[in-house]
Amino acid sequence: MFSRLRSDIQCILERDPAARSRWEVLTCYPGLHAVILHRRAHWCWRHGFKWLGRFISHIARFLTGIEIHPGAVIGERVFFDHAMGVVVGETAEIGDGCTIYQGVTLGGTALYKGTKRHPTLGRNVVLGAGAQVLGGFTVGDGAKVGSNAVVTKPVPAGATAVGNPARIIQAELDIKREETASKMGFSAYGVTQNDDPLSQAMRGLIDSASSQEHQIALLWQAIDMLQANRSATNCVPGDAARSEHFEADKLNQLVGK
Repeated sequence: MFSRLRSDIQCILERDPAARSRWEVLTCYPGLHAVILHRRAHWCWRHGFKWLGRFISHIARFLTGIEIHPGAVIGERVFFDHAMGVVVGETAEIGDGCTIYQGVTLGGTALYKGTKRHPTLGRNVVLGAGAQVLGGFTVGDGAKVGSNAVVTKPVPAGATAVGNPARIIQAELDIKREETASKMGFSAYGVTQNDDPLSQAMRGLIDSASSQEHQIALLWQAIDMLQANRSATNCVPGDAARSEHFEADKLNQLVGK
């Protein structure tokens, strides 16, 4: 029991730069208190003491602001960071090393008892603040769910889900994580360098349009030079675009580049 508690405290010290000592984590971190109380509640639930399990989870909710159903399964080194308003449903499963921020819901969309109604999180998953993961599907190992995303379908391992409804960004092997995130082993709040696939698509279209205008301007300049050499400048329309006017930088700023 004490080795498990030491592991829980150590994982918080590794992931939260605001944590200064083990004593501070033990006494002042409601996420740790919620996990400790949930283990008691879950033991009662599995051994047939359903009411007692629910009562312990109710007390834990009152003390920590984190509501975890006693039937939920939580792995090792799970960190609820801040975590006020977190709700974890009865059939939810949280894998080892997951990080869950405030306002997250692991909820269900089905109303049938005895079914898998809530999500399963793999190992080292990060759920950003306000994320809603709804349904009995799996979020793969190492996946990230951005803040305020609404996820209603499976997320592949290593991918990122952002937006409402959530869109999946596949992991890019050639892009290094931020220096701090790579040292810690996770991206805080599920934030990545490439955040929104729609913004990425828009940036690609803007860059393509800018490149095309640049090529067209070069072509007109070449035509002007040829016509000047032949002393036949009247053949070239006077309003032809010979310089670039496409404001790619401003448009990229609008889509968040």
